[in-house]
Amino acid sequence: MLSKKLPVKNPIFCSLATIRVDGPRGNALQYETVQVVEPGPVLRDMAFSKDREQLYIMSERQLTRVPVESCSQYRSCSECLGSGDPHCGWCVLHNTCTRKERCERSREPRRFASEVKQCVRLTVHPSNISVSQYNVLLVLETYNVPELTAGVNCTFEDLSEMDGLVIGNQIQCYSPAAKEVPRIIKENGERSPEAKLGGDHHVVQLQLKSKETGMTFASTSFVFYNCSVHNSCLSCVESPYRCHWCKYRHVCTHDPKSCSFQEGRVKLPEDCPQLLRVDKILVPVEVIKPITLKAKNLPQPQSGQRGYECVLNIQGSEQRVPALRFNSSSVQCQNTSYSYEGMEINNLPVELTVVWNGHFNIDNPAQNKVHLYKCGAMRESCGLCLKADPDFECGWCQSQGQCTLRQHCPVHESQWLELSGTNSKCTNPRITEIIPVTGPREGGTKVTIRGENLGLEFRDIASHVKVAGVECSPLVDGYIPAEQIVCEMGEAKPSQHAGFVEICVAVCRPEFMARSSQLYYFMTLTLSDLKPSRGPRSGGTQVTITGTNLNAGSNVVVMFGKQPCLFHRRSPSYIVCNTTSSDEVLEMKVTVQVDRAKIHQDLFFQYVEDPTIVRIEPEWSIVSGNTPIAVWGTHLDLIQNPQIRAKHGGKEHINLCEVLNATEMTCQAPALALGPDHQSDLTERPEEFGFILDNVQSLLILNMTNFTYYPNPVFEAFSPSGILELKPGTPIILKGRNLIPPVAGGNVKLNYTVLVGEKPCAVTVSDVQLLCESPNLIGRHKVMARVGGMEYSPGMVYIAPDSPLSLPAIVSIAVAGGLLIIFIVAVLIAYKRKSRESDLTLKRLQMQMDNLESRVALECKEAFAELQTDIHELTSDLDGAGIPFLDYRTYTMRVLFPGIEDHPVLRDLEVPGYRQERVEKGLKLFAQLINNKVFLLSFIRTLESQRSFSMRDRGNVASLIMTVLQSKLEYATDVLKQLLADLIDKNLESKNHPKLLLRRTESVAEKMLTNWFTFLLYKFLKECAGEPLFSLFCAIKQQMEKGPIDAITGEARYSLSEDKLIRQQIDYKTLVLSCVNPDNANSPEVPVKILNCDTITQVKEKILDAIFKNVPCSHRPKAADMDLEWRQGSGARMILQDEDITTKIENDWKRLNTLAHYQVPDGSVVALVSKQVTAYNAVNNSTVSRTSASKYENMIRYTGSPDSLRSRTPMITPDLESGVKMWHLVKNHEHGDQKEGDRGSKMVSEIYLTRLLATKGTLQKFVDDLFETIFSTAHRGSALPLAIKYMFDFLDEQADKHGIHDPHVRHTWKSNCLPLRFWVNMIKNPQFVFDIHKNSITDACLSVVAQTFMDSCSTSEHRLGKDSPSNKLLYAKDIPSYKNWVERYYSDIGKMPAISDQDMNAYLAEQSRMHMNEFNTMSALSEIFSYVGKYSEEILGPLDHDDQCGKQKLAYKLEQVITLMSLDS
Repeated sequence: MLSKKLPVKNPIFCSLATIRVDGPRGNALQYETVQVVEPGPVLRDMAFSKDREQLYIMSERQLTRVPVESCSQYRSCSECLGSGDPHCGWCVLHNTCTRKERCERSREPRRFASEVKQCVRLTVHPSNISVSQYNVLLVLETYNVPELTAGVNCTFEDLSEMDGLVIGNQIQCYSPAAKEVPRIIKENGERSPEAKLGGDHHVVQLQLKSKETGMTFASTSFVFYNCSVHNSCLSCVESPYRCHWCKYRHVCTHDPKSCSFQEGRVKLPEDCPQLLRVDKILVPVEVIKPITLKAKNLPQPQSGQRGYECVLNIQGSEQRVPALRFNSSSVQCQNTSYSYEGMEINNLPVELTVVWNGHFNIDNPAQNKVHLYKCGAMRESCGLCLKADPDFECGWCQSQGQCTLRQHCPVHESQWLELSGTNSKCTNPRITEIIPVTGPREGGTKVTIRGENLGLEFRDIASHVKVAGVECSPLVDGYIPAEQIVCEMGEAKPSQHAGFVEICVAVCRPEFMARSSQLYYFMTLTLSDLKPSRGPRSGGTQVTITGTNLNAGSNVVVMFGKQPCLFHRRSPSYIVCNTTSSDEVLEMKVTVQVDRAKIHQDLFFQYVEDPTIVRIEPEWSIVSGNTPIAVWGTHLDLIQNPQIRAKHGGKEHINLCEVLNATEMTCQAPALALGPDHQSDLTERPEEFGFILDNVQSLLILNMTNFTYYPNPVFEAFSPSGILELKPGTPIILKGRNLIPPVAGGNVKLNYTVLVGEKPCAVTVSDVQLLCESPNLIGRHKVMARVGGMEYSPGMVYIAPDSPLSLPAIVSIAVAGGLLIIFIVAVLIAYKRKSRESDLTLKRLQMQMDNLESRVALECKEAFAELQTDIHELTSDLDGAGIPFLDYRTYTMRVLFPGIEDHPVLRDLEVPGYRQERVEKGLKLFAQLINNKVFLLSFIRTLESQRSFSMRDRGNVASLIMTVLQSKLEYATDVLKQLLADLIDKNLESKNHPKLLLRRTESVAEKMLTNWFTFLLYKFLKECAGEPLFSLFCAIKQQMEKGPIDAITGEARYSLSEDKLIRQQIDYKTLVLSCVNPDNANSPEVPVKILNCDTITQVKEKILDAIFKNVPCSHRPKAADMDLEWRQGSGARMILQDEDITTKIENDWKRLNTLAHYQVPDGSVVALVSKQVTAYNAVNNSTVSRTSASKYENMIRYTGSPDSLRSRTPMITPDLESGVKMWHLVKNHEHGDQKEGDRGSKMVSEIYLTRLLATKGTLQKFVDDLFETIFSTAHRGSALPLAIKYMFDFLDEQADKHGIHDPHVRHTWKSNCLPLRFWVNMIKNPQFVFDIHKNSITDACLSVVAQTFMDSCSTSEHRLGKDSPSNKLLYAKDIPSYKNWVERYYSDIGKMPAISDQDMNAYLAEQSRMHMNEFNTMSALSEIFSYVGKYSEEILGPLDHDDQCGKQKLAYKLEQVITLMSLDS
């Protein structure tokens, strides 16, 4: 046996050291350490197994079996044989490290290697070939390879594999065939991943595989290269491979035969065509100038090839200039002028490329650039102009007052200043700022003077600066020509108090002199006090010295005796400095020097001995820290901000201390820096433990203590449901472990606080449980346990109230129970009888419906045929621009923020100028937080937990978040999925019925889901579902307008809604009026179908619909802005109005004027003209007309929710001034009793039900078309949107995760998610998708269709009775087939292949890119931030307590945002 195993002690594990006793040079060699038992030492009694391949090892509590070797851990021959393990060797053809006896035929030569020098080696010749060479013979030289009688394969990774021919120690293989060679694509095209890594080559492993074992036993690198990827001569010939450059063809090739001498073959870099290095090429803008370049080896274009050009890339735009090749060493870009945008750059380096034959680049190894420059850019003054680089040849043109070139300045020599000329001094120097403006009278203050034209050389100003009448000596170091002078003040006389700064540039003539607008003041500085007056000798005490005028001067030096106090900051009334260490313990005089002024005052600072720590108690804490520690020592009261520290695993945690007196302080133990997943129940010792006491270094690491950290207490939840039910007075038991730290030799307990609701309870602690005497509470309350720096809630406690019953009460309850049972039996008998009668009634009703349906079938067919013709005319060009789709932004705004026209997210952020920079910085930081998933989820959950956070707020926040994340839909989808998963968990935990999930919009997640579908289904709406929806809307509108519609109540003769049906016979005739086109009076008159009972406004709207039938609603004239003019035969013209002096009034009822009222005959000519003020309007403008007319016009235009209008607003209210009530076709039904009975009746009379059925039959095809389109996975060539499949799969995954296998629940989730959440909204509100106007009757009919749609998605049985609403009776026969469509739709989606996250992310990224800039993100962030302002403390709380948030410093970042956004910042 060549190795021994010896135990090595470790505090946690015991390890076994494996030692080879016959190591190199006769020494023992440790080659492996194996961890074997825990805890405790290994006993000396060890034994081998019978086969001597295992070793049995014992500790006091454990027996372990350890293999003698673990050769299989080594993956290569060199690792295996380099490990030093004497049991291991390399089994060559099996390519594995093993014991010799386990290697087949190991006794044959070279099959088993036991030394590193016996490892197989391999070389190949040639070692590289071009990708255009195929089936090249390769010779592999092998070393230490055994007999390969069974044969060998050569493998080029996953490219190809072929047989190898073994000849002695050589193996011959062929390189891959053409189709197997790796692709390395040209630089100017898309490159393959391997080409991007290797440039012009691709390295593969050429492997030898034994046919005997099927294993690879040797490999070497082999290179494929592609010369043609190089598109420049230098990169081609400098390639390490055999590449040649064809100068005249501008290609790189490996084959010299394909590039003859005549084609300009180049082998060496110095023979390449290239531009030579030149000094700066300076070109002023807007000046026509040639650019001459030196070069070598420039080719002469051959016949058919184009000449030379210079290409300049100026600010992203390319400018091509013809160039002239003088000879092979010179080329010139022809006379041209250049320019660039903006005056904020005075010198713009521009890429220069010389090309010939269109695209053949000449190499530019020196990377020569053209420098375009503007003299006037950023040189607004003469001084700045003349200090420019002389090569620019810029000068100051005095007549124009600007920096320019000589040729751009008028010819007078006296008007031109240039640095090299005789006239080179700038006049009119100006001082703009002086810093500081106060200083001590003794001088020494360094005054900084900024301005314009302050000389071009230091000598210009060296002796001509006075500040407040005192000489100020300029300093060379601080001088910036023309812009800044720094000078040192001399001493002022007692009579000098203040004055201006005065300078002369070179000579003191008026035109070279300047005076400041600011005054400089001489101040007397005084000291009054310092605090604190003593500190530790190690320093670090922050001392505040108070006095007056302490902000004067430029340089402050504070000394305590000979020790400097490091200056920190100052104001007029104080100076703050930090003490340095002192060698002595004594009282020192404080001296303050400002510039040359020494301020005299008897102030003293005492250095005292450093604090010491004598004892701390207790010497332990838990991992989360924050347990109290008492500290005793000396001089502790010297320390201003004491802290306690612990370092573990290279990470430091710090906590605060509070000084009680000179000898005592209390600290909160620092937490130990362990990972969030650390679950060990072992004790830990910090690497360093100590105190941060100013600059006292000796206490940073406290050697006198063995401070120990015990594991955190761990609590168990009450139950899976998290609710514990108790009776009053019963103690609450919290189970757990590690509740009492296992401190040696002491009865030690942690300080636990247990809250039930908001009330604390008395706690008794044992090692495995807390006993909490429950406070006097009843009901449901959250339980929270706190200890040290951790808190945990095991769940809720439900304390049921006691209700002890007396004997009489029990007897009473029993009697009442018996009577209740008798009553229930009686009710059941009555119910049975009643249901039998109901069934008979239902059958009669069904027969009645069938009769009615057959009776109106003929009427329906005729009406449908007529409507189909009208719709065909209306939508004849829907395929083009006929459907007035809203643009993406308007559509999303109407869904996300309904009813808000000009939302802030559409506008630029409005912030006062002085706050703009801070607010923008804050919002950018806030955007980073919103894009942090941890923060966003915490933010949403915190808001939802606030009672004052209303449903409207939830919807608003969800919409604002989605507008911000419009450009990051992948991230938005990830957040949405997490919120939905949380919502599902919460729904199931609260034991709500699963079918209620997503039923309403009561959370941010549900509104975000609506918005998510809104964003992603817009394309599907435009391409597929929009057409049938628009056709249905048009069909309803046309059908309603075929019969009378009451302009006041919104009721109509044709309706799907019982509430909106006119309940009496209205006599009317259809008229065809000829309308003059208001845009072109000469075009043919337009025939318009009108009813003689229509009000004038209704007539105007029908005319507008006819004339502007393909014009979006928002682009049409408004009916209210137009007058209807009746043109009679004699040339007379009459304006028709809803109200005028001819309006009839009977018994306080005023009837709106109709065409019948004016007796307008069929075929009359009418015209729409701009609104005029008639005499009637002028007189009555403030009375009847204004109140009544505007009232009913608003009612006609009402486009709100589809509930009955009557339920929200009284349709007819008496005019407050005249007491007159308006009516059109029917008077208010509340007046007169004869109608109320009809209206309240549950059984609709046959004639009115017939009208509902007739309308329903007429519109049936359009409803079917819409439903079929929505519930088809592939309709009209449009595929199912990815979003639908992806979300349905997510819901199925959630159902599987929670073990929900009820198909009705899954069906309901999907229905609540998409059809009832998105499609119902679109059906009810087509104005969200199209630019249309929806009146109240159309709204009511669409509501009936939407209700039918909702019923179709329901899984509950569709039961009907005589009390059922008319809309359910109308579609009773259709709903079962619609339900089948829905089920088939969900089933088809389920069978479709799942969408990968990669595909979905690509789709989401594309959608984000398409609509990147639709909303103003800054404005949206500002709106979201308003909620941070409202709930800042509630939001910061969870961020502080959550570990993940703490790591990312989210609370700190949010506080930064709040600070930046606050008004007083």
